[in-house]
Amino acid sequence: MTIRQFAAYSEYYDLLYQDKDYCGETAYLQKLLNRYAPHSRSILELGCGTGKHASLLAEAGFDVTGVEISETMLQQSLERAADVNGRAIKGRFSAVQGDARSVRVGKTCNAVASLFHVVSYQTTNHDVQQMFDTASLHLNSGGVFVFDVWYGPAVLSMRPAVRVKRMENAAIGVVRIAEPELNMNDNRVDVTYTVLVTDKATGRVEQLTEQHHMRYYFAPELALLAQSVGMEIIRSEEWMTGNAPSESTWGVTFVARKF
Repeated sequence: MTIRQFAAYSEYYDLLYQDKDYCGETAYLQKLLNRYAPHSRSILELGCGTGKHASLLAEAGFDVTGVEISETMLQQSLERAADVNGRAIKGRFSAVQGDARSVRVGKTCNAVASLFHVVSYQTTNHDVQQMFDTASLHLNSGGVFVFDVWYGPAVLSMRPAVRVKRMENAAIGVVRIAEPELNMNDNRVDVTYTVLVTDKATGRVEQLTEQHHMRYYFAPELALLAQSVGMEIIRSEEWMTGNAPSESTWGVTFVARKF
């Protein structure tokens, strides 16, 4: 993932995902941590975006360090951190700009999380190997790395399709068109996003275009990657439901434990 992939798109990120169940997703992560790393009180989140998951975790009593590559998203995370730190009783949220492949925050913890397909943005073997290195280096022995990916069997069975999403607030209306191209030889989907932003006061329409490259993964390759950095995949399940991965589960959660 590069900074340019979210250069313009990030400005409208929260609006486009205002219907995303951040509370439910945070509770889901907490459930996994309670099961597989019950003593975790500090979390490193790789790819924290605008900080919504991290702020909810802090409110729940965790100390969260968020890492975000996009400067625009980082600024929103910092604003959210300042707000939650003024209200949270036990937890704290801090955010730094960094690349999940190379960032080093100078401490270890019992849990590393990377949500909303950040691992799938690592499209080369070298990139994903580096990200797994980052997770492993920041984990104590017995700690867990929780992440979700686009799941290969489902991507190849269901196939990516053009999708249109419309969201609005009092000031603007946003239409996002996602046009995917499947590259099976590289286990990758290249998604071209066209975002049309209408200023409700003036009627002016701004068009933004970005391409996001998304890798889909298969369980055996993730097991091999984890093993190469001293971790073992101990759980895989459909995102949020806990069902077994299948050809109809596009998003799958994996839990890797450090030896």
